[in-house]
Amino acid sequence: MSRFSVVCALAAGLILPGAALAAPQPVSSDAASRAFALLGRDPVRLDMLLRAMPKGADLHNHLAGAVYAESMLDWAAQDGLCVSPAHGRILAGACAAGGDGVRAADLSGRPDMRADMIDALSMRDFVPTASDRSGHDHFFATFARFMPAQAAHGGDMLAEAVTHAAGDHVLYLELMISPQLGAVAGLGARHPLHDEAFAEADRAITPDLPVLVGAARQDVDAMEARMRAVLRCGTAQAAPGCGVTVRYLYQTIRTMPPAMVFPQLDFGYALVHADPRFVGVNIVAPEDDAVAMRDYGLHMRMFGWLAERDPGVKLSLHAGELAPGMVPPEGLRDHIRQAVEVAGARRIGHGVDILHEDDPDALMAEMARRRVMVEINLTSNDVILGIAGAGHPFDAYRAAGVPVALSTDDEGVSRIDLTHEYARAATVYALDYAALRDLSRAGLEYAFVPGESLWRGVAPYRMVAACASVPAGPVPASGACHDFLAASARARLQWALEARLHDFETTMIREAGLGAGSARSKGHGPA
Repeated sequence: MSRFSVVCALAAGLILPGAALAAPQPVSSDAASRAFALLGRDPVRLDMLLRAMPKGADLHNHLAGAVYAESMLDWAAQDGLCVSPAHGRILAGACAAGGDGVRAADLSGRPDMRADMIDALSMRDFVPTASDRSGHDHFFATFARFMPAQAAHGGDMLAEAVTHAAGDHVLYLELMISPQLGAVAGLGARHPLHDEAFAEADRAITPDLPVLVGAARQDVDAMEARMRAVLRCGTAQAAPGCGVTVRYLYQTIRTMPPAMVFPQLDFGYALVHADPRFVGVNIVAPEDDAVAMRDYGLHMRMFGWLAERDPGVKLSLHAGELAPGMVPPEGLRDHIRQAVEVAGARRIGHGVDILHEDDPDALMAEMARRRVMVEINLTSNDVILGIAGAGHPFDAYRAAGVPVALSTDDEGVSRIDLTHEYARAATVYALDYAALRDLSRAGLEYAFVPGESLWRGVAPYRMVAACASVPAGPVPASGACHDFLAASARARLQWALEARLHDFETTMIREAGLGAGSARSKGHGPA
């Protein structure tokens, strides 16, 4: 096994920490950066390095869009479903007599048709046509096309998502899901919202919530049980995905009438209180949709009312997923600001139109001061909005001190993974290893995991005094660091990331021929 292969094996957990090294020694941050610069000159090796690099979290990941089209076609075949090649969609029922339906099981013998279906269900090889003119429209159309195949496969979808995360060496996922969405939204028909009488609507809805919360929890129980069965978790043959920590954001849909949106938000708050697996609430669907644009301010006021009633529930809100020309200029002026100032969002998903907001410098300064993090989805923003490279505000956020982390959005639809996003950031924005490592750390620093952070400062990252002098590796058996980690789920995940980064950096330095190094490491900064 080559020394570089050891890097990959260490990060994958195939070699236990300590097997390649007699004892964990401090790693020089400067040496790690030099090693990365040397090894990363070759684009192929850069991709190998970034795949092996431990990554803290993927915080912006829709489970429905995380699955590759191939899996959905396989499930359609297993379930006896049909597809419509003419319309590029999976059908909910049996093939109609005389229609254009083809049994999904027959696609295995018709590779060209199967390839066309994969293109229709994802962004693979997308080329605009007269009837399919934009990446934005094609992207969002895929969900309705593949939804019938997902109906009975939530656990299989979760298994695929954690398997991809493990392959990217990601420790933690926050997945957006919407259990019981139809029933919850339907509460609006029985308890209509009158103007902005949120308190009145809440009183009417509240008696119906416990049963729906219980049903949602059962849905997630079943999904996770199926995932564990698929991956053989808890057995000697457990797949790597079993080791990925998963939590959920309840995703609400912004394109419904207000009376159907408010129950979703109210329910999301109730679900967060009832089930610790749900760590926050989000709002999704195309932001440029006519209903979403019309009601945007109303939705933010709904969140604001709920946040005032219950400030402990965390929000990560899609905001600013817009580009000039998609909506009138006034539509770009204040969505991110409302999400931050009215709704009280802790994180912003996308935030692409920030430089078109009123007084963007002041807004970014406020976000930096409040530590409102932006979930950056580079490929998604390119294929949906046509925003990339210098036109993307990634550098503007970083220059303003706004915390950012990379995420995938809908990796199955976009045909990417988190490594791809790290590689894109590294090459397009010329990021060095220290910057990439900070992006990895930021994922866990701003995750909605309970507990104190391992870091007492993040610019640069400086570890809390209790753990700053403890060598990288397993959680110490006793002492102040042990006690600190025992009390914080967040800090334990961060400690695990640091241990993996230590092993990765040590072997990367050896591969580059730079020696083990001796300076204080892991980005702890001054004690």
